[in-house]
Amino acid sequence: MSLVLSEEQVLLKDAAADFVRRESPLSRIRQLRDSQDPDGFSRDLWAKMAELGWQGIIVPEEFGGSGLGYAELACVLEECGKALVPEPLMSTVALGTTALLGGASDDTKAALLPEVVAGRTLLALAHHEKGARFDTRRVATLAEPRGDGFVLSGQKTLVWDGHVADKLIVSARTSGAAGDRGGVTAFLIDSGQPGLEIDRQPTVDLRSASVVTMNGVEASAADIIGLRDQGGQLLDEVFDRATVCLCAEMLGNMEAAFAMTLDYLKTRKQFGVPIGSFQALKHRAAVMFTEIELSRSAVYGACQALDAGADDYGQSVSVAKARCSDTAVLVGNEGIQMHGGIGMTDEHDIGFFAKRARASQLSMGDAAWHRDRFAALQGF
Repeated sequence: MSLVLSEEQVLLKDAAADFVRRESPLSRIRQLRDSQDPDGFSRDLWAKMAELGWQGIIVPEEFGGSGLGYAELACVLEECGKALVPEPLMSTVALGTTALLGGASDDTKAALLPEVVAGRTLLALAHHEKGARFDTRRVATLAEPRGDGFVLSGQKTLVWDGHVADKLIVSARTSGAAGDRGGVTAFLIDSGQPGLEIDRQPTVDLRSASVVTMNGVEASAADIIGLRDQGGQLLDEVFDRATVCLCAEMLGNMEAAFAMTLDYLKTRKQFGVPIGSFQALKHRAAVMFTEIELSRSAVYGACQALDAGADDYGQSVSVAKARCSDTAVLVGNEGIQMHGGIGMTDEHDIGFFAKRARASQLSMGDAAWHRDRFAALQGF
């Protein structure tokens, strides 16, 4: 397996880097935070991304997309990660669109995916519940049969971009008990549905999230995504793909934090010389560089395994997430420490990257969880 980008992927990545540099400086993130912007992102910038085709990268051409793979989506997300771009690519594309592609009927795809590609419809996946940790099957939200449909009751937390989503994909239990491997079903519901309450949830890393509460939300059989009682398997497949996307974003995060730290090592002087000339700091910078390159190989390898449909792609996904989780936290911590006192202040941008690293490593399975999963997939 060649862990390098193709010529087309390099062109896409360079174009994304140029767009992010022009349209999304880090100062914008601070402004969105301090102004308490109700959306948490720019809808104008979202429309520009749609013009570039980003929302349709993994969408088949028959539904208005480009018909490309997760490797191409990762190229864009890596560059977005360098600037902590807040637009809902992870929620709408990596999670929501992946779920629709994996389980929605052709009619639902034809109705929704062109709207997503055009930037007119936002999606969110509501799956996480208190105490579930990383288990997609630990679902207490109930979908009780009523007439020809269902009534949903329960609460979801950490729903990325749930407060701006037009459509929510919600996991609910149609049979069995919380933790059972079967009995989970995914439903597509409108954000304005009666009985649905969406409250924005502040997060340390400034990624927009929400608490979604359902009290008697009605859904029909036609709203089921995938098969009844088999939504857990669908969610597992969605999370493998979305995890690789998150890893690509984390890769961009650590690259930017490392570049910022290197720049500081070259310009900050102690005893009349740049602190980067000190051997101990050189060694620590070398460790960061090595770990980032290992993470890059793991992410590119996982993307290739997914796009090739490899039987063991789950192992590659877990390798990538475990590697990126450890490295992102390492680079974030070292970045703050090497910046000294200024790194501990809100005025310096390095803290944004450290916070995003902490939150991302706990999303979709932390390093320990993925190592355990890798061992299980290996038969241990």
